[in-house]
Amino acid sequence: MPHPNTPFSLADARPRAPFLLFIGDVRYAKTAIGFVDWRREDCCAQWRLSNSAMDVGLPDADARDALALGARSVLIGACPIGGALPPRFAAHLAEAASLGLDLVSGLHQPLTEFPEIAEATARSGAQIHELRQGVPGRVVGNGLRRSGKRVLTVGTDCGVGKKYTALAISKELQRRAEHAIFRATGQTGIMISGDGVAIDSVITDFATGAVESLTPAIEPATWYVIEGQGAIFHPAYSPVSLALLHGSQPDYIVLCHDPTRTSLAAFEGHNIRPLCAHVETYLNLASVTNANVQLGGISLNTSRLSLDEAQRTAHA
Repeated sequence: MPHPNTPFSLADARPRAPFLLFIGDVRYAKTAIGFVDWRREDCCAQWRLSNSAMDVGLPDADARDALALGARSVLIGACPIGGALPPRFAAHLAEAASLGLDLVSGLHQPLTEFPEIAEATARSGAQIHELRQGVPGRVVGNGLRRSGKRVLTVGTDCGVGKKYTALAISKELQRRAEHAIFRATGQTGIMISGDGVAIDSVITDFATGAVESLTPAIEPATWYVIEGQGAIFHPAYSPVSLALLHGSQPDYIVLCHDPTRTSLAAFEGHNIRPLCAHVETYLNLASVTNANVQLGGISLNTSRLSLDEAQRTAHA
């Protein structure tokens, strides 16, 4: 039977392309990088407030310049820890909204909490798309088996390639004429695919139910490829990993790892445990809702390695 939850969808209020990606003055803009890599054709420019800000390879433009390039929306590409908008950015986004540009945000903090942004959109009629606000209702997961084939990406840390791996697997399955559906569980994945559930915005008791709603029963030959979040040994973000393990009922997990890391990024003193410990723990926890779960493979993020180093690491 259908699950009572329904995933957030942009189908009826899809942000208007092309996009101006707002980088601000940050040196690492994870959301912008992901959007450029997977939907570059919908990007027209980047909005950097300083020359030291991250360059994602797009032309530089402010809101007014981007209008001349055809921009219709500003997508916030910066992704600060905690998901709050740095107050210094509010005036710039308000300026964009006053020009009629829609705002697309994956932050936890609603943009309407900033009076200047709320007033600018009210005057101009610009729309605000809050990807972390449209979470499903409060439904507890039931753990019942559902049809369909399922693969979930899991990780040894945050930012090791779970989204990229899931997108790549989905793309390759489709190339092989398999019916594969990518299921986004974070703001950038939702921006790329057009729907999904920002699982870190769901109350913990209902997170498994939200994942179940995202991956309901489907034809037995169809693949769900589910974007992972967090890491099971992470002191801050393990709850989302557990909800995904139980709610998605994966037949296969793919472990994602950055071989250049020995400790968790931005969490000093927490070393990354051996891959075998991750595999064992992930499989044990996933078996709660799928006793037949298997390791499908290991995905290495070699972006910080040379080609020779990457090849040696992959064969180690």
